Amino acid sequence: MTEFLTALVCASEKSANIARACKQEETLFQLLVQEKKGSEKNKKFVSDFKTLADVLVQEVIKHDIGKKFPGLEDYIFGEESNQFTNSLGEKINVEVCATETETAELLSKVLDGNITAAKLLARIVHHDVSMKDPALEKVKVDIPQDTMAVWVDPIDSTFQYIKGYADEKPKDGIYSKGLQCVTILIGVYNRSSGLPIMGVINQPFVTRDPDSLRWRGQYFWGLSYKDINICSLQNQDANAISQSTDDQHEDPRWNEDLQPRDDNLSAVISTSENEAIKTALSMLRLYYAAGAGYKSLCAVQGFVSVYLLSEDTTFKWDCCAPHAILRSLGGGMVDFRECLKRIKDGNLDELPELIYNTPVNGATGVDRWANKGGLVAYRCPKHLDTIMNIISKVNLGE
Repeated sequence: MTEFLTALVCASEKSANIARACKQEETLFQLLVQEKKGSEKNKKFVSDFKTLADVLVQEVIKHDIGKKFPGLEDYIFGEESNQFTNSLGEKINVEVCATETETAELLSKVLDGNITAAKLLARIVHHDVSMKDPALEKVKVDIPQDTMAVWVDPIDSTFQYIKGYADEKPKDGIYSKGLQCVTILIGVYNRSSGLPIMGVINQPFVTRDPDSLRWRGQYFWGLSYKDINICSLQNQDANAISQSTDDQHEDPRWNEDLQPRDDNLSAVISTSENEAIKTALSMLRLYYAAGAGYKSLCAVQGFVSVYLLSEDTTFKWDCCAPHAILRSLGGGMVDFRECLKRIKDGNLDELPELIYNTPVNGATGVDRWANKGGLVAYRCPKHLDTIMNIISKVNLGE
């Protein structure tokens, strides 16, 4: 399974290259933005957009994984339709063609005949990405391919990607908005149980070279299968704690057992969150940030105790990847409203984890795959319990 997880990481890194290439030329980028309509649209937003980068990234991931693991291509699901409409009103199905030349010709139709840009993107699409990750090479687990399916969110936080805020400053490591909030999410789940088993989060825009203005990114991965839990962050967390000890500075996130501290509870939420919940969480360190994937990543990295969302405005593709990584770290992602109900009933013996194989009954369009009860992402079960008990005392006005 080392080969499969490595393929996911490589696909995410190629996708990040596409996202950066599309963003590099702003004039060209504006041609690539298209408003979603009807069943494609997220009801949370007055305007919801997709870009050629979204569509192309999704098709590249489907192509690359399907090519290396034949038979799995029919079980790779994504947020975006692969249909794009150019300025002439022509509807074009974006896909990875057999050759670089053919892909460039197809992309040039979307790009209003800009063959130079089309060739650049086609070159990235057909260039194999290789990487050396010693931690990945240690992953030894056998998971039957016919038990797996994949959710892809090609560009999470598309609005931030379009706006392109590049000069935002973080607070305690957390960005409230900006390109740093953009993520690429690839999550693998068990077809039968619906539980997540592998996840990759790629953050294409982390630091920018002041001279060339080119961006560098980073990625995170995790695997949780049966009694095996492995994550790219495990060594990083240990190294960070070792470094802070050497420097005689205590890292506020971790205790000496490499677990999140109990005396420093915090949460990240959306600015549109329920006012009663905002008030209840104000006793914690409270942060606001864009992007479901990025807020989940804040929980993964231990910047916050939880990411909480009380509404049904996230989807399976937003959560599968970070959920798998959180499980590999001893945490998880639960249905907010069901968790709240069980706490009030005094029956939280089993956490209501999100699952990824079942659509919402009676729903249509993207709402079929909505997380109808909201969500809470966490690394430490004890912190989840403490914060949900705070929320349980709040009148949410329902």
